[in-house]
Amino acid sequence: MVSSYLPLILGGALLSLRVALASLLLALLFGLTNASIKLFGPPWLRAVSVTYTTVIRGIPELVMMLLLFFGGEKLFNLGLAALDLPAVEFNKFAAGVLTIGFIYGAYYTETFRSAFLAVPKGQLEAGLAFGMSPWRVFRSILFPQMLRYALPGINNNWLALLKSAALVSLIGLEDMGWLAEQAGRATQQPFLFYFVVCLIYLAITATSGGAFRWLGRRYNY
Repeated sequence: MVSSYLPLILGGALLSLRVALASLLLALLFGLTNASIKLFGPPWLRAVSVTYTTVIRGIPELVMMLLLFFGGEKLFNLGLAALDLPAVEFNKFAAGVLTIGFIYGAYYTETFRSAFLAVPKGQLEAGLAFGMSPWRVFRSILFPQMLRYALPGINNNWLALLKSAALVSLIGLEDMGWLAEQAGRATQQPFLFYFVVCLIYLAITATSGGAFRWLGRRYNY
């Protein structure tokens, strides 16, 4: 019974992994940019950054997913209607990635901010005193040491993001959770297919755990 649906569910697993990885890259970009703003930006930008992290971390991912997807699409189409332009339908994959990346960017902001603060300032000042450019100080001194401190938080947030990526089924994306639900309804064996999905998630988390352990050894020199 499982074998006939397994190729379909594995295809959904690949889609789920693509959503998670694309969201991770976006969240890292949001987090690194926002952490830099919080530490080095002008006061008005820091206020925007604090508001972003406070609001996003205070609202459940499920509510935020529904709000940003359905509410964002409606607001966008209202703007188009005001310009006498036809309504559009958001791409579900892009919308899911943007929403999850935007949400977890708030969590990665605090991860990177704490990691930046953990690097001794004296080393940065010494690099500048030796004539290194600010970019070289960042690349050669600040970033490698910051990453060492940030890796545990990056790993923890990645595991949470991976599980939250299953929420894209709520906006109609046919990930492995959605496909397992359909297969369970068709065969009247929902537990069996959800158990398969659990095993796939465990395989992904075990693989990513090994990758983060390697990175930990690489940067904990």
